[in-house]
Amino acid sequence: MKPSHFYAMLSRMKYINRWGLMNNTQYENISEHSHQVAILAHCLVLLHNKRFGGTLDPERAALLATFHDTTEIITGDMPTPVKYANPAIRDIYRQIEDDAADRLLALLPDDLRQEYTALLKPQSEDDRALEVFVKAADRFSALIKCIEEMRMGNDEFRQAAAAIEQSIHDMHLPEAEAFFEEFLPSYHLALDELQAT
Repeated sequence: MKPSHFYAMLSRMKYINRWGLMNNTQYENISEHSHQVAILAHCLVLLHNKRFGGTLDPERAALLATFHDTTEIITGDMPTPVKYANPAIRDIYRQIEDDAADRLLALLPDDLRQEYTALLKPQSEDDRALEVFVKAADRFSALIKCIEEMRMGNDEFRQAAAAIEQSIHDMHLPEAEAFFEEFLPSYHLALDELQAT
């Protein structure tokens, strides 16, 4: 049987740092980021189901979130101001991400490829519904990074925090608003304060 390099490539997510244009007090890689996005997406879908009458799969959301940035192993992390500078760049970058997903999928044995295609290139109606929550979780993860940097005295992230917070509100997700009210304030607290409550 031919060796597969897929999982060894995924392990390299820890070498791709985010926020390349920003002065960071603590670097964050896409492996750490994807783990946090998975936790947050799971939470948002649970809120959707428990409080807003939804019937989506929170475990599937967490799985999609785990794999949402895997193409950056090949493409690197393109800074947001560049990626969204104009529609032409955004469309070209989507194609680059799609090609990167195909390159990763080609590393898998044939009998596993279909399952991973559904994770790296989600197409089903249910997965599309979950992608809204993965996107919100991705933005919350970025906002949490900004909060953590500002707590360390790094004003570099102040404008990014305001823009990201607004982008989440602009999604008009009641689940996101619930997360803002109930869970986000804790990220502003020190460890002793978290343990005291």
